[in-house]
Amino acid sequence: MKMKTKTISIACAALGAVGCLSLAAEEEGPGWTTLRVGELTAVVGDNSAEGGHRAGYNGVWSLRHSTGARSVFVPTVAGLNLEHIVTGSPLADNEVFFEPRHAPMELRKISESEAELHQPPTPVSHVESWTRFRLVAPHYLEMDFRCVAHRPVFERGYLALFWASYMDAPEDKSLHFLGGLEDQRGGLWTQFCPQWHNDQSTVRHRDDRFEMTFADDGRDTLFKSFSRFRFDEPFFYGHIDELTWVVMFDRSEGIRFTQSPSGGGVNAERLTTNPAWDFQFIVEKPEVGKEYGFRVRTALRPRCSREEVIEEFRKWRELR
Repeated sequence: MKMKTKTISIACAALGAVGCLSLAAEEEGPGWTTLRVGELTAVVGDNSAEGGHRAGYNGVWSLRHSTGARSVFVPTVAGLNLEHIVTGSPLADNEVFFEPRHAPMELRKISESEAELHQPPTPVSHVESWTRFRLVAPHYLEMDFRCVAHRPVFERGYLALFWASYMDAPEDKSLHFLGGLEDQRGGLWTQFCPQWHNDQSTVRHRDDRFEMTFADDGRDTLFKSFSRFRFDEPFFYGHIDELTWVVMFDRSEGIRFTQSPSGGGVNAERLTTNPAWDFQFIVEKPEVGKEYGFRVRTALRPRCSREEVIEEFRKWRELR
């Protein structure tokens, strides 16, 4: 792949180290490419290493708004990163726990605004997936995900996939959504930030009653630990610097929100932790050979009101 020679640098201070992720070409290189539309610039990449970017982290390596001073994601890792494939089997082995990090991926650039990651059937779960990223003016990043199970390895009756977005040291680590406690009704604005990693970390939809079971391997995880909060509408938002990042889903069924106050490690320069703003997609009783998927639209825009967040979700819902 021929690479252009202009250099971009993304300053970083993450995971206890201060450094700089320098990509040798402004547009693309082996395993990664740059997309630009409207107010956004995104670097989409596979799970290979490049410069300061660490191996294992796929999806959106960098996402910047034209008014922002830095990427909203920890530069050494990623956002919208396919992190786990969960079937309830033992997870003590890190190569199983983080299966999408280790299984090969292929990147295909479709246009100046669109790229796709393909992961052939993984060695343990035998799940093949396609993740397409698309920038839409003025400030939207969309993700379309499809997957197919190739072997019947779902003895516990479900397939769950988990995405992590490692946010670069926002002052407010919280997710905000419409919902409330399990016995509350009325869709109140709810501010959600667990005190510790793997503690009351996952928020289910108001009507989500599916109980995932797991092998007794002794491993604590974000997706095993549930909050008393429930969400009513399938979107959340958070603030980073002077920007607001809104994450919207095309459905409530099978979607769960997850948060860790420190999942992205430590930002030594800013003397704080990097939270993980995550989500899950759960398929009950998956069938071999059948395609499953969902869509996500994110909006990265100058900091806005809650009324404007709701309007972003309303407009996208009307487009679908």
